[in-house]
Amino acid sequence: MNTHSDYSFFFAFLPEALLVFGALVVLAADLSLVRGRSHALRTDFAVAVALAATVAAFAAAFFFGEFVSLELFGSRFALLALGVLALLLLAGTSRLKNTAEHVALVLFALTGLMLMSSATNTLVAFLGLELAGLSFYILVGFDKTRRESAEAGLKYFLYGGMASAFLLFGFSLLYGLSNSLDFNKIGATQAIFDTPLGVVALVMVLVGFAYKAAAAPFHHWAPDAYQGAPVTTAALVASASKLAGFMLLARFSSEVFFREDLPVMRWVFVCLVIASLLLGNIAALAQTNVRRLLAYSAIAHAGVLFIAVYTQAHPKSMAHYWLLYYVFTYGLATLGVFGCIAVVENNGGCQKILDLVGLWKRSRLLSSCLLVFVLSLAGVPPLAGFFAKFAVFRETLGVCKPGSEFFWLVLLAIAMSAVALYYYLQILKAVFVADPVKEHGDASGLIKTPLPAAVAIVLAAAAVIVLGLVPC
Repeated sequence: MNTHSDYSFFFAFLPEALLVFGALVVLAADLSLVRGRSHALRTDFAVAVALAATVAAFAAAFFFGEFVSLELFGSRFALLALGVLALLLLAGTSRLKNTAEHVALVLFALTGLMLMSSATNTLVAFLGLELAGLSFYILVGFDKTRRESAEAGLKYFLYGGMASAFLLFGFSLLYGLSNSLDFNKIGATQAIFDTPLGVVALVMVLVGFAYKAAAAPFHHWAPDAYQGAPVTTAALVASASKLAGFMLLARFSSEVFFREDLPVMRWVFVCLVIASLLLGNIAALAQTNVRRLLAYSAIAHAGVLFIAVYTQAHPKSMAHYWLLYYVFTYGLATLGVFGCIAVVENNGGCQKILDLVGLWKRSRLLSSCLLVFVLSLAGVPPLAGFFAKFAVFRETLGVCKPGSEFFWLVLLAIAMSAVALYYYLQILKAVFVADPVKEHGDASGLIKTPLPAAVAIVLAAAAVIVLGLVPC
């Protein structure tokens, strides 16, 4: 018996085990130690245990995790950081019943996302995807007081189940052709790329990934899920889920998708990028609901991220580092926007963009942080969102020939960034410029931001600023 190998295997999954243990402690304690206590106490206790489990997982990943690559190492820390911020938002803004179950599901979702982000074979990848997916299906429909939440949960479940079916069937075909679950061995099996069945399997896998990433035309679940889900759930789906999904897609793509003898996959990527950039940005122009605007914005960002996924597969490119930088800074900014929405929602509701009118007079803290987040999403220097897009475009132009399809895709993405600036500025116009009396009728009363939510929002804003200054 190889004792060293057994301990290495145990320590490799120690962060995920700690998250699962934390979820079980939250459920057990809520049924015993704090049963019958006030809702606020039960919420604070559940979040405190979850934060302790997340910090313990962070320490375990740092001290006991095996360093394989910077992107694998960094993606786990990025996911845990987003999880901590989401839990702080939950503590400061959640008014849902059954908070312990909600917090436990967040930890289970984080566990699945961490498995996804570090997976190197199809079995672990699918298990992580399904653990996170099943948790999110419940979380999206968790708010029983709102019909929109139940509708969003149902749509997310149906579309997610369809995506999982495509993905699993594609993985099973790849296993049958390669007799292996490992990404690198699948990529080294020439029979996959020489047979029509192998191409069908790869297309099905990509369709499954595109559903999960909310890339057009597989995006239909995203606007309803962003609008109907509890705010902290929408923030996690928009940030942590996107980070884990694209890191997994990038790892699988670099081993399997992009080969000189398989140009069809490159053209499938081109179609996904064009559809996501055009539909996401143009549809966002017509949105009056701030959450749906963020959903279509996420679809547009998925187009840029698919460009980064293609570029990082090139052996001379450094785009795999910039992909992690992009998706993490995008996650921070998106989570921060949802955090501001959550606080405003607790003080009178926040669905439409007009609900943000006069926010500058009601809360200087939320307005200032929202300015940072929105400008970062729009790609305005010197914030992190600008350098993320700039780095991806620079790397892509550096490895593509002038006149190639991805060269033109970069130009399209730059043009669509100008369109995105317009609809992002609509949010800031409502916050800083619009007349509260004329536009909204009632925007009086100061907004008090709960301390945990304020900490999460300020930390996210500071990270966006600092990460924007690092590349300088």
